[in-house]
Amino acid sequence: MTAHRAEHAYVEDHSPGTGRLAPRAAFTSDAPRLSLDGDWRFRLAPGTHALTDCFEDPGHDDTGWHLLAVPSCWQMSGVPGPPVHGAPAYTNLVFPFPVDPPRVPDTNPTGEYRREFALPEDWPADGSATLRFEGVDSCFAVWLNGVRLGDGKGSRLPTEFDATAALRPGRNVLAVRVHQWSAGSYLEDQDMWWLSGIFRSVALLHRPAAGVRDYFVHADYDHRTGLGTLRVDCDSPDARITVPGLRLGLAAGESATVPVEPWTAETPRLYDGVLSTGTERVPLRIGFRTVSVENGLLLVNGRRILLRGVNRHEWDPDTGRTLSLATMLHDIRMMKQHNINAVRTSHYPPDSAFLELCDEYGLWVVDECDLETHGFFLTGWRDNPSDDPRWREAYLDRMSRMVERDKNRPSVIMWSLGNESGTGQNLRAMADWTHTRDPGRPVHYEGDWDSGYVDVYSRMYADHAETDRIGRRAEDPTTDPALDEHRRSLPFVLCEYAHAMGNGPGGLSEYQRLFEQHPRCQGGFVWEWIDHGIRQRTADGEEFFAYGGDFGEPVHDGNFVADGLVFPDRVPSPGLVEYKKVVEPVRVTIDTATRTVVVHNGHDFAGTGHLRFLWRVEDEGVTAGEGELSVPHVAGGATAFVPWPDDLTKLPDPAVERWLTVSAVLAEDTSWADAGHEVAWGQTMLTSPPAVQVPPTGIAPTTTGRYVELGAGVFDAYSGSLVRLGELTLDGPRLDLWRAPTDNDLRGWRGSVAAQWRAAGLHRLEHKVLAVDSDGGALTVRTRVAAAGTDTAMMTAYRWTADPTHRGRLWLTVQVEPVGEWPFPLPRLGVRAAVPASYDTVTWFGAGPGEAYPDTCAAARVSRHSSDVTGLQTPYVYPQENGSRAGVRWARLDDTAPEPTDGLLVLGTPHFAFSVRPWTSEDLDAARHSTDLVRRDRVYLTVDTGLQGIGSASCGPGVLPQFQLPTRPTTFTIGWQTAVPAS
Repeated sequence: MTAHRAEHAYVEDHSPGTGRLAPRAAFTSDAPRLSLDGDWRFRLAPGTHALTDCFEDPGHDDTGWHLLAVPSCWQMSGVPGPPVHGAPAYTNLVFPFPVDPPRVPDTNPTGEYRREFALPEDWPADGSATLRFEGVDSCFAVWLNGVRLGDGKGSRLPTEFDATAALRPGRNVLAVRVHQWSAGSYLEDQDMWWLSGIFRSVALLHRPAAGVRDYFVHADYDHRTGLGTLRVDCDSPDARITVPGLRLGLAAGESATVPVEPWTAETPRLYDGVLSTGTERVPLRIGFRTVSVENGLLLVNGRRILLRGVNRHEWDPDTGRTLSLATMLHDIRMMKQHNINAVRTSHYPPDSAFLELCDEYGLWVVDECDLETHGFFLTGWRDNPSDDPRWREAYLDRMSRMVERDKNRPSVIMWSLGNESGTGQNLRAMADWTHTRDPGRPVHYEGDWDSGYVDVYSRMYADHAETDRIGRRAEDPTTDPALDEHRRSLPFVLCEYAHAMGNGPGGLSEYQRLFEQHPRCQGGFVWEWIDHGIRQRTADGEEFFAYGGDFGEPVHDGNFVADGLVFPDRVPSPGLVEYKKVVEPVRVTIDTATRTVVVHNGHDFAGTGHLRFLWRVEDEGVTAGEGELSVPHVAGGATAFVPWPDDLTKLPDPAVERWLTVSAVLAEDTSWADAGHEVAWGQTMLTSPPAVQVPPTGIAPTTTGRYVELGAGVFDAYSGSLVRLGELTLDGPRLDLWRAPTDNDLRGWRGSVAAQWRAAGLHRLEHKVLAVDSDGGALTVRTRVAAAGTDTAMMTAYRWTADPTHRGRLWLTVQVEPVGEWPFPLPRLGVRAAVPASYDTVTWFGAGPGEAYPDTCAAARVSRHSSDVTGLQTPYVYPQENGSRAGVRWARLDDTAPEPTDGLLVLGTPHFAFSVRPWTSEDLDAARHSTDLVRRDRVYLTVDTGLQGIGSASCGPGVLPQFQLPTRPTTFTIGWQTAVPAS
């Protein structure tokens, strides 16, 4: 091997690193600390063949180099403009280099970093100095003042080096060489952007003689006695622990049992303490809790818990995997505000500051190791490192570094070995080591369904039927009865479910019912928290979010990286709003027969003392009465039955539809939301007016030239199209079956339903007018709707009548008869019309305020809502069907021009769904980014009697049968009426 090759041999070595210090707990102390974050000198080479000679020499001239912030990912430099140093690349499971472990390409982008720093004059002369890197992707070597300290792999884990011998008073030069690819890359195929660099903080730490190197807090809780037992193990023999709030003073290794308030995700009680030696003081935040698996259930403090969780990647649209503390806190507050109580740190340990926030704010955490070898799936798992003894040390190294770093976090209730890494003895070795080092926490891994060495049975994307079987401990047997028996004895967790890609996910309510029905099913983690879009701008400054392929990657997985409950800019998606409602920890139901409000507290530990209950009555969306409901304290898992207040029962009967809504809101400010924040709600209809009557006949139509007049409507006599209603000119309405496919329509384990729709030509239907008849009191238009190249069709009849009792109102009854074979559900069934673009305001009475589809409608409440047309659009990263409002009784479009004309009122018999867009479904279908959508001079109104559900087939089950839209003969009626211009 040449000297050149020898210098970089660590890149392709199975070893996790050399010269590193042993892993330890993350902590701060009163010892001096020098942050090395800031601008560093940086140079990017295309490969090891182009590296700078002697760049580590303190006298090397780097004045011509770029400046690059540390921490950061070098491919994100320049964002939201064009990347300056290389470019991001996204793959889900494909390795973006030839699979030849442990070798990587010679064209291995390599970043060279240099940083000068001055050692403070008061830096202690005794003790030692540690150089700590919180995270470097993917492989790096370090020199201080020209002295090589060592190298390391394991990108999302801390690495420390002893800098004592190389450190000098005054000027010091730190040099770091980072390789994008290394042997470690084969263990880091984690469905995210491939990014590189020193992306977490760097610091120089003084380690005082006789100080604290490592410690382990054991703080158990006995739910039967209310007592907590504290023991802190420390490598410093003279260390002492004081906890003023418990009046405790202990030597390291001693135990004490005292009454305590336990830590839970709902009641995150932390006790402040201090671990001290003669030379160092370390602040402690202690949470007493016990995790166990007993009788087939996962218990915390003796109680079964239900995980209402999300998978969380670290992501920011401008900085990639480099997150600020403010961003982490923002995420946690949003999670708490949306009733999320658990996080799986997919698929690597997060910045340790995030876990400290989870301790403080209260979230259950499954801490996952920095391990995924998913790309070997494409080679039949051939050469997968999980069962290769040469990789054993690297596997154990990654697990130990995570466990040692995070072992003192009460929020961490399970360790996860990693994700999608197949099977093998290295995984078992990780589990065995972890059980020995920390027997107080269960071990999780989904990739081996035998579950022989883990403590929970974990799956991803099991459909509802299979989840039900697992809940009954009746899952399908394998060929090994002993393993079957073992697996069925374990609690069940869906580590990933309900893939939140684009519009969706659907079917959340049905999953939650199973979790609440079967004790074994202890919830799960929606995939995932955030869309990994990268902020970009067009040439004219319009902003959009880039996904795979937008940076010229030769191998990529497109927008599969945009699959979160929040958009890249952290605006909640409709999916997050739906999830909040589905998993709300308090269930409010209203019994009209007994005039009772039923409050079930689904918290595992907390009572309802932190909540107020408010009621509101609305008559057709207008408040008719409101007040506070007196609800007694309800313990976790208990139910209260509360009679309606007198003020509610005394309200006079209305002539319109009346709804009662009861909300549970925070009684006081909390760390994560203000007083009045709504946690849960329930709603029911109290009175309903008689159904709208459609007259069988009405005003007779008259024909003049090429137009037919019918009441306030004017129709084209040849096409039968309504062209004017009162003063409003419009196009249509006519039958509409197409929607711009959602991500869930486009993808699917059992095939793409969107491909079936497209093959049938639903996106290019032709409308053939067969007859326009003016007979009696109606105008009837008969058409045949079909696509070129097929003899299947929809025979459609539009029957228009003018209502003699309501001036300006027309009724349209549509009869649809399928002809030929239609072996798939329809995307939608309704009519589409177009009005001038100045009709920009919509008011409706029905479900809202956000979008809703048949299987994503739990969060939609009936009221009166309004929005401009822009507000009705959902800006999914990849444009697709969006914005439908459901359960609508009436909707009104108003002209916002300076001199507005009549509004348009649409009436249901009884209900319909609608969407209003400044572009067509075809425009949505053709767009690849939000900036591809250009407003037209029309607003397009779609009124639907039926919609296909959403599901989560992009990486999960499709639409449940009850939410599919079958192709069958259908008749529906919609009212169209002029309305006085809005004031």
